[in-house]
Amino acid sequence: MKDKTGKTLTSTEVLKKIWNRICTIDLEFEMRVLKIVGWVPFHHFRRFFYRLGGVKIGKGSTIHTGAVFYDSRNIKIGEDSIIGENAVLDGRDKIIIGNHVDMASEVMIYNAQHDINSESFDAVKDKVIIEDYVFIGPRAIILPGVTVKKGAVIGAGAVVTKDVEELCIAGGVPAVTIGTRKIKDLHYKLGRAAWFR
Repeated sequence: MKDKTGKTLTSTEVLKKIWNRICTIDLEFEMRVLKIVGWVPFHHFRRFFYRLGGVKIGKGSTIHTGAVFYDSRNIKIGEDSIIGENAVLDGRDKIIIGNHVDMASEVMIYNAQHDINSESFDAVKDKVIIEDYVFIGPRAIILPGVTVKKGAVIGAGAVVTKDVEELCIAGGVPAVTIGTRKIKDLHYKLGRAAWFR
């Protein structure tokens, strides 16, 4: 048996590839189940199954309907945070979302991508950190290795390719700093979860 580059594999390498494939199929099945669960219009039901699937969800936080995960076990969400409808949380590497984070609908956070300069188109992974009190506008995309620092705001449709500094407002493709939040002492709470959203 040969790998995708044409290298002949040892029997140990073949067994390892078979085992990896079985684990991948199992993970794909789990993520499909969570995707189906994501359409149940009852917050507590979804949160229960997301936690069962490995997502660490803090007190008072909610994930609205339609969420998609690629590996839920690497996702940690702090307290009093809201993840909007149809969000994509990659999870193939760590995603750490802080407290009081407000993510609008259809936000995508990716922490794995392909190296377009690699001869074998290798996957590259890197964690994404969203610190406390961040607001991410609708359809924003955050790419691997990015840290969005405390109180930052990401504009709608922005593509974030590098870190966003504390209290900065970033927008555009690729996202650049376009302003600064006027309020400096952030201590608000987002409120209760929308149960049927």
